This record gives sequence, structure tokens and C-alpha cells, in this order.
Amino acid sequence: MTERDSLLASVAGTIKTYRIGEIVEPDPAHVDRWVSQFTADNQLPFLREFDHVIKQTFISRETVTGFLGTLVTTESLAGTDPAAYWARANFLSIQGAGQSQNEMVGLFAEVLHQKCGLDLSTCGAADGDYIYLDDVLFTGNRVAADLEAWIKAAAPAKATVHIVLMALHTGGHFFIKNTRLKNAVAASGKEIAIRFWRAVEFKNQKNQKDESEVLWPAVVPADAEVQAYVAAEQRFPLVLRNAGGALGVFSSEAGRQILESELLIAGVKIRSLTQSPKSMTRPLGFGPFGVGFGSMIATYRNCPNNSPLALWWGDPEATSGPLHWYPLLRRKTYAAPENVFNGFEDVTL
Repeated sequence: MTERDSLLASVAGTIKTYRIGEIVEPDPAHVDRWVSQFTADNQLPFLREFDHVIKQTFISRETVTGFLGTLVTTESLAGTDPAAYWARANFLSIQGAGQSQNEMVGLFAEVLHQKCGLDLSTCGAADGDYIYLDDVLFTGNRVAADLEAWIKAAAPAKATVHIVLMALHTGGHFFIKNTRLKNAVAASGKEIAIRFWRAVEFKNQKNQKDESEVLWPAVVPADAEVQAYVAAEQRFPLVLRNAGGALGVFSSEAGRQILESELLIAGVKIRSLTQSPKSMTRPLGFGPFGVGFGSMIATYRNCPNNSPLALWWGDPEATSGPLHWYPLLRRKTYAAPENVFNGFEDVTL
């Protein structure tokens, strides 16, 4: 077996549960077809780095249930009598769009029954804490919008809210904790304490760019289309990362730069396939700044559009047109149980 074959099998093994039961299980041939779209001479080093990173950023169902199982009995949250605590807890179902909250509540119900013998549907008391469950926080806009509306209209005069997440990005966390949710509580006149719980966090604040754990280029590739795209962004231009910072999820600076360069080149190419892409549709993922959000997270449920376009964009059956890119992690939108590609009108899951 060649190194390439071994890496293809490794990546396929990491993502094998992606949208299980909805799409064909990813195999090495699927990964190879995707990788073959990148620069020929860079495919092997790209694959090495991608294999290293995706092992740390793909969130499996087992990872989720393991974290929730630990959380149920965490004394700093549930005290010394977890069953009594969770019996009084109120589980919020207030997500404005998507199914991630319903999925998370369902998984928590399973874990709660196993650990405490409780039926989540019977939990809840006036003096209990409030639990907001979701999978990943990217910009934080969805969590903020859900809780702002709840705080204003439905929250009691005094409450503690625990936001439980599989992962968060520090930029979005800082913004909603210190601005949007803080302001919402102040405007409500209510006494509401908010705490965050997460399995893992990824650095992506601007002041953390040199040690960030998202794709944040240190150089602009010597590609005419990429250079033109970067030069055209005047309102929120790309601020280059200084190479040599802490590696985080990356294996090496050289490996990181290969990943950033190839995904940026591919993203610009994908973006050019449509006549009028939205400004938020950036090569390294939906976002308002630079060349995109740059998250490398995907979960067993879906791939967010805050991740590079080259991971999720495209239609495997397309032979031309704006969807002519073969996706590794074909995503589904809010609008349909299967992937529905609606140009660049999609919204963050």
C-alpha cells in the first residue's frame, strides 16, 4: 500500500459515519476523487496535513455522547446529587432554524436515562436551571438570536442558563458572551446568569491569529485569481497571520500553509463558478472577514458552511456549471432532509 493509499483510507475511516444512513458511506475512492481536484504536485502533502487535522476536528456521535455522559455527573454543574439536579432542569427548545438542538436534546435524553434513570420529558421545575444545547458555536449569531428572544419574552425574572456545546470558536464566544447576551440581559432588567460548557474550543480571535486553530493564511498564494480576490476586498481585507505561532490542530507550519493555500485556491475557483456570489460567501467559509471563517470542524450530522467551500460545495453528478465541484462532505441545508444546493443563498447550520 502506498502512502497515498494509506492516507486515503485513514481519512475515509475518520469520516465514515458522516451523515450515516443518508448518503453512501465515504470510502478511499471517494476521498481520492475529492483530493484529485487540488494541485497535482501538492496532493500528497495536502492529504498528509488534512488527515492530521480532520482527526481532531471531526466530531463523531461517540464523541458527543461521551462528553454529555461526563457532563451529567460533573459536580461543578450538577452537584453531588446529579439525579436531583437534572430532575429540576428545564431543557430549552428554542432554536429558530435547523435540527441540531433537537438532535442534541435527543442524545442528552439517552445519556440522562443511562446515568440517572430519568426521562428528560418529565424534567423541569420552577427553581431549576435552564439548559440550552447545541453542537458547535461558530460566529455565535444563532445562539445569541435564540437566547435574546427567550430572555426578552419567556425567561423568568431570575435564572441560570447553561449553554452546552460540543465545540466553540473563541471569537464568537467572546462576542456573544460580552456583547449580545450581556446586553440582552441588561435590557431585560432580569437577573440571568449564563455559563458555557464545551468539549473543545478553537482559537480564532483576531488577536489570536498567529496561534489560531482555523485556516488563516500567512501568505497569499501565487495564483492570479486568488490575488485578485484578496486585492478586491477593501472593507474587511485579509490580515495575514505571522508564521511560526503555536500549531494547535496543525502538524507543522509547512503542512498548515499547504492546507490553507490549496483550500483557498479551490475556494476562489468554486466561487468564480457563479455570476453573483454573496459577499459572505468566502473561499474558506461563510463569514464577513478576510477570505472566510476557516473552520475545519465537521460533525457526523453535517458540514457547516463556515468551513471551506471545497469541503462541502458541489454536486457529485454535475459535469458543468456552478455546482461542478466534487464535495468531500456533501452538506444538507435547513430546507431539506438531503443536501439541497440553492446557489449561494444557503445559511449557516
